[in-house]
Amino acid sequence: MEVHKYHALGNDYLVYDPKTNAMELNEERIRLICDRHFGVGSDGILCGPVFRDGTPSVRIYNPDGSEAEKSGSGVRIFSKYLKDAGYVFDRQFTLSTIGGDVDVEFLNESGDVMKVFMGTLTFQSSKIPVAGADRIVVDEPMEFGGNIYRATCVSIGNPHCVIPMDEIDKQHACELGPLVENSEHFPNRINMQLLKVLDRQNIQIEIYERGAGYTLASGTSSCATAGAAHRLGLVDDRVTVHMPGGTIEIEILPGESVYMTGRVHRVGVTTFSPEYEADLLAL
Repeated sequence: MEVHKYHALGNDYLVYDPKTNAMELNEERIRLICDRHFGVGSDGILCGPVFRDGTPSVRIYNPDGSEAEKSGSGVRIFSKYLKDAGYVFDRQFTLSTIGGDVDVEFLNESGDVMKVFMGTLTFQSSKIPVAGADRIVVDEPMEFGGNIYRATCVSIGNPHCVIPMDEIDKQHACELGPLVENSEHFPNRINMQLLKVLDRQNIQIEIYERGAGYTLASGTSSCATAGAAHRLGLVDDRVTVHMPGGTIEIEILPGESVYMTGRVHRVGVTTFSPEYEADLLAL
């Protein structure tokens, strides 16, 4: 058994290819593999590809064993793996996730820089989802931990709660993140981003992801936060998103469709020992 490790601005994933691995993944096995002390360590596992009518698909698992609908970093990483492993040869192709299809374009020969059409943003509460009457959730007061915050909630195939602040840092994200993720406002839990607007072309964000916790970078978080800032009238159509792991470029089109441009790095491959495989099989 083996897994291939990549990272996108420090947001790291393991690719688990069913073609070379026979073991079925379950929650307990995913948790152990992703554990940074007892396993390989990662922010999640990308399982695939499975081809349907010629289109590759990927399943995205959080380190707690839950499944994510979509991941911008995961999409970029898996696209790079598909090229590295010889599954795709074209400069442009479509990748399927349970949160919707994305269109990928490699921008260089090695495939480590790519532009991805991530889909269309929605602020409709029933589609995110957010509890309560069906409505547009933009700049809405919400209570978390006894305090009121102005929140904008959005989905780009997975759910996000964006909270603008004058100053943001990791500590505040780690304190507020679990309260937001598990709030009664969000029946399926939610990803949280703290947003600081630097100017009309640049924003800074801190990220607390559903099922993963604090992360250095996130593609869907970048898309969602840039889209929320755009909807609030705070930024222009092209935005550079600054995260602890680096920057990513977001372009917002009419109708609130989103393009993401970013880089991916390959770390290497890990082969499991027979002893470790036995531990996994026992779960």
